[in-house]
Amino acid sequence: MSIDYGVAPGGYRLPEATRLGPVKLQVSDLARSVAYYESVIGLHTISRGLGHARLGAQGDDSMLVGLTERAGATPVPRRGLLGLYHFAILVPDRAVLGRFLRHVAALGVHVGTADHLVSEALYLTDPDGLGIEVYADRPRDTWKKLDRQIAMASDPLDVESLLDAGGDAPFTGLPSGTVIGHVHLHVGDIERASHFYHEGLGFDKMVWNYPGALFLAAGGYHHHLGTNTWAAGAPPASDGDARLLEWEVQVPTGADADAALANLESAGHTVDRDAGGGTVNDPWGTKVRVRAT
Repeated sequence: MSIDYGVAPGGYRLPEATRLGPVKLQVSDLARSVAYYESVIGLHTISRGLGHARLGAQGDDSMLVGLTERAGATPVPRRGLLGLYHFAILVPDRAVLGRFLRHVAALGVHVGTADHLVSEALYLTDPDGLGIEVYADRPRDTWKKLDRQIAMASDPLDVESLLDAGGDAPFTGLPSGTVIGHVHLHVGDIERASHFYHEGLGFDKMVWNYPGALFLAAGGYHHHLGTNTWAAGAPPASDGDARLLEWEVQVPTGADADAALANLESAGHTVDRDAGGGTVNDPWGTKVRVRAT
């Protein structure tokens, strides 16, 4: 696929087939969080053990969200911490998103909304204040480009049209085909974030004129990763906080994973390797796993 927009890194570049894997979260009360992710978000529990749970889409045993309990973990403050801003669950189509909106509205759950031009998005926070986006993409051939950037915005969402798209069918949970579409992080500095995620990990820059933010992706997607400085001055999330423990970048082969991790090492970052790839912390302590699928 020829991509005539965005800015590729000067060295290593992630493959076009790069996707995101599961996110792993630290929560203060496992039972409460499992109940929320099942009853509100519409995931199902794949497995559960002492202090841990794995959740995925209905009819699919691939983990999307992993939960680890740390009893008494501090909830996320309103202004946020460096680390997770939100993780984003991508549903297969607009009809699913419309049924999800009707479902959460019937529960009386507060939901933020936005039309990002490339997608339509709903925003929630879990019981510990961790941010969640549930969204549906518009067709890629409708995405507009300007000066090599994908046009994105935070416009008002046409809620009535979205509800109409859902029709009268009941919401029965997030269906198979639902994936983690992107992760959005609070960072301390955009240039350092670019050095780590663009020059180091190998994402393309996709949007760089959005105030206080940088959006990056592989394969021409609008973004697999958002970074922003909107919580500038806040400390990084600590071991005692509800937080993102890890997010995952999936590449096609072991050679791809090795190349990405070697490039991060050459940029001065410490990599912990394992059989499937390895992990590395960004400058604010957020752990990213690179893994061959």
